[in-house]
Amino acid sequence: MKKQIGVLAVQGDFQEHMDALRRLKIDCIEIRKSSDLMGSGINGIILPGGESTAMGKLLHELEIFDELKRMIIEGLPVFGTCAGMILLAKTCVNDDRTYLGTMDIEVRRNGYGRQLGSFSEKGLVKEIGEVPMVFIRAPYIEKTSENVEILATSHGNIVAARQGNMLVTSFHPELTMDLKIHEFFVDVLCNA
Repeated sequence: MKKQIGVLAVQGDFQEHMDALRRLKIDCIEIRKSSDLMGSGINGIILPGGESTAMGKLLHELEIFDELKRMIIEGLPVFGTCAGMILLAKTCVNDDRTYLGTMDIEVRRNGYGRQLGSFSEKGLVKEIGEVPMVFIRAPYIEKTSENVEILATSHGNIVAARQGNMLVTSFHPELTMDLKIHEFFVDVLCNA
């Protein structure tokens, strides 16, 4: 059966995720409004990097929020990068807003500082191997529940994790030519 992945396309770097999926020969569709989500038959969804406050607001304005949260709780595989990780987190230590709140993680927004604190490096991701990691105004995970598997750390901070059908990274795999994390999401989480 051919897979189809939705990419939240209301703000942020959704196009880069779509390009990565297309390089893997995976069908993908933009999710811009509630009707794109309902009855779409997607096998998973990617929440891209961008501005979490703007994305959270747009999820409500475009009437995507309730359906998306329900689908994730019911098992739809989801991959959140950077702002997408903030959207999935139960708690943000330096922001009183909670968005979808489906993953048992506590994150710190802009954990490495503002734009000037952006950097890239190579790092090991459990079950995947070495990957390039691009951090742009990146959050990191400060705390997890025992249900969360830590997949990678950088500078002593958790930067990739998985809980059931949810995968998150602080960094942006879509901004590199390395497809291993997208491939892991599609082949492992979307096949579970």
